[in-house]
Amino acid sequence: MVTHDNRREATGLYLATIEVVTSLAERAEVIAALADRRAALVREDDAPGAKERARQLRDHVRAYVIPRARALESPLLVVLLGPTGAGKSTLMNTLARATVSRTGVLRPTTREAVLLSTDADAAVLRRGALAGIDAGQIVRAPATTAATGMAIVDAPDLDSVERANRVIADALVEAADLGIFVTSAVRYADKAPFDVVQRIAARGLPVLIVVNRMPADGSDQRVVLDDLRRVLKDTALRGIDDAQVQIAAIAEGRVDPSGEHLEADAAAPVLQRVDELARDRERRLALARRALEGALAGLDPLLSAVAADVERAAAEGEALRAITAKSYDAELSALFEELRGGTFLRTEVLRHWESYVKADQITRFFSRGLGRIRGTIITAIRGMPEAPVGVVEKEVTSDVVAVAVARATEAARRVASEWSSRAGPADQLARDPSLWSASPELAVRIRPRLHDWVASIATDVQARGAGKRDLAFGVSLGVNALAIAAMVGVFAHTAGVTGTELGIVAATGFLNQKLLQAIFGEAAMREMIAGARERLEALLGDEFLKERGRYDRLVADPAALRALAGELRAATAPLSP
Repeated sequence: MVTHDNRREATGLYLATIEVVTSLAERAEVIAALADRRAALVREDDAPGAKERARQLRDHVRAYVIPRARALESPLLVVLLGPTGAGKSTLMNTLARATVSRTGVLRPTTREAVLLSTDADAAVLRRGALAGIDAGQIVRAPATTAATGMAIVDAPDLDSVERANRVIADALVEAADLGIFVTSAVRYADKAPFDVVQRIAARGLPVLIVVNRMPADGSDQRVVLDDLRRVLKDTALRGIDDAQVQIAAIAEGRVDPSGEHLEADAAAPVLQRVDELARDRERRLALARRALEGALAGLDPLLSAVAADVERAAAEGEALRAITAKSYDAELSALFEELRGGTFLRTEVLRHWESYVKADQITRFFSRGLGRIRGTIITAIRGMPEAPVGVVEKEVTSDVVAVAVARATEAARRVASEWSSRAGPADQLARDPSLWSASPELAVRIRPRLHDWVASIATDVQARGAGKRDLAFGVSLGVNALAIAAMVGVFAHTAGVTGTELGIVAATGFLNQKLLQAIFGEAAMREMIAGARERLEALLGDEFLKERGRYDRLVADPAALRALAGELRAATAPLSP
């Protein structure tokens, strides 16, 4: 038996989160919670690599780390790993002291792992470390030679041409407490076995290396072993007890007459190690703890990679949400300007109201003054024209809906146009073409809210008391008519524009303004119109926020992603020796 020594500086296995984590179990639970949070934030259009890393982190933590952390007393799982033709099955039969696994060239075509364990241990493993592997993919070997407290698995080849074999083998790397890596003197430097070693190192799995088919001459064996150590020099492997990785060399042809087992003395170093674990519960517990430490410490690169994925997703989400915010804010501002100018109102709607406020009885009221018509107020009331309240409210609110939907559609088009240049968002837009325009229900949502808004103006009119200036004339007009006058004032308030500057909007606004001033006084009129406008803009701002939310919901919350990335980075730790 020789050793390969790989040591890395250790600064502790515990991580700092909000509070100091004081045990492996607590640390495992913290990382498991982070893995679940990351998995929940994965989006369909995330990069395949990012999705795979999120899955790998969650699956490893849930399949091995948590079960082992919660039950160190569970059976120790020893897994034989290696490339095709390395001699794993021969070693398995040797360790079992019985023929439990088929050997030869046909083995890579099978899709099952071979499990040697007691019935009780098998049941525990099926609920724990092996729960993620389909029961039909694991063949139970006769349990007659199995040792209580330890199970041995002959894994399918990690370089098998059958993808199902590779999936099982990789799952077993995740589940194992000890890996026995089996290779040969002619293949140890090939890419396939080297990749297996890298996978074991990344997993932080304690390992024992077996090199089969070694030359019989001692000096030739030393040449092979020296070269193997060179190949492994930069690979951070963990041994059973410490950083010393044991390498067992087995000469070519050292098999018994059946060809299914190694000669006992040739396999003695491996048999001795496995038998020690089978006999000694404390050794098994120590190795289980070491395997758990390795699994947690070995998560460092994956945690860092996942944190980087999350940070990229946060940056992308911030950029996409900024596009959305800019587009909707710009269109909302343009909508407010359009509403204040009143140019969106159709001429026929304005004509309805202009005809009303130009009626003789009303124009006499605000042109001749209250005092001069007090004697004829009853005559004025009797001849008062009927205000087109219903028609004007319906048509004005209809115009408001139309212009709001038009602006929301333009905002949607701008967002979709910019998003479409990015791969993930472009896929989302292709799946939902409605994202290129305002949502179909926008108009339906706005209409009743505008009706309520007009009602709020009527309530304000009533509360202010039109009759404070002239009760009889105010009552003769009616609260609803005055509410419509205030509503029109929101969109057609002249702010002193007169003479040749007057168009239909300004002309109607001018007369409307005179009426409201005569009833309420200029200060109260301005306050009432400003309040109505503020409520309308808040209403429309809320609806635009809902429209914008259609896009924001397609992106994971950047703040949540930033927080998660920070916690993932805090959860990293260097490998223990």
